[in-house]
Amino acid sequence: MVCIISMRERPKLKEPVLIEGLPGIGFVANIAALHLIRELKAKLFAEVRCSSFQDFAVTAEKGEIRHPINELYFYNGKGNERDLIILYGNTQALTTAGQYELCGRILDISEEFGSRFVITIGGLKREQEVQKPKLYFAATDKETVNDLLGAGAEIIKGQIFGIAGLLVGIGSLRGFRGFSLLAETLGLYPDNVATSEVLKVICQMLNLEVNLDNLNATVEATRNLLENFGLVERLRVKRRKEESQFRWFV
Repeated sequence: MVCIISMRERPKLKEPVLIEGLPGIGFVANIAALHLIRELKAKLFAEVRCSSFQDFAVTAEKGEIRHPINELYFYNGKGNERDLIILYGNTQALTTAGQYELCGRILDISEEFGSRFVITIGGLKREQEVQKPKLYFAATDKETVNDLLGAGAEIIKGQIFGIAGLLVGIGSLRGFRGFSLLAETLGLYPDNVATSEVLKVICQMLNLEVNLDNLNATVEATRNLLENFGLVERLRVKRRKEESQFRWFV
């Protein structure tokens, strides 16, 4: 496996929190990460390319090539806000080995910049649409558990597939604290309601001043990007018996 990180610059950060935002169920993480990047004006500092990413590229309207990629953005918090490293991209790794390698490399670079806390985001698939999605979590330590319970989230029972579970799990083995936060969603389209619920909790915990009024614009931008890679349509038409091959969508 090959996983290469190309650095554009080396930001100065103080104990930044790593936030994961790759495609998953309801694209909750993808939307949340893009909205944080937009609203906080986070800056791109590294690009990640792995041999386990999707094996195709697509052309955009003007003929340019778009390829599978992950990106790392940074934000220097103002006042009581936390510094951030935001992982954003249009794909997860498509193999188990690739997921482990990707998580390891992301944790390597985050640790290099002083990060010791990781947050992953995802959707928790439901068969019927819910008006006010409940939030569920898994955390690395009792203090974080109590913080999330106080924010109204519930402890999840079961498995968290893909990078949403693996990044926190591997991180805990390496001394990172953190949690995975999942919102109920139908999972067939970019879900702005589920994303809003997740962002409210994360912004509260990290003292982030983020305006959610423009979230619908971020959802539309996410939809356009994902449609270029066929991900939105793919989730819409796949039947349950085929879902196992997309189990990283969490």
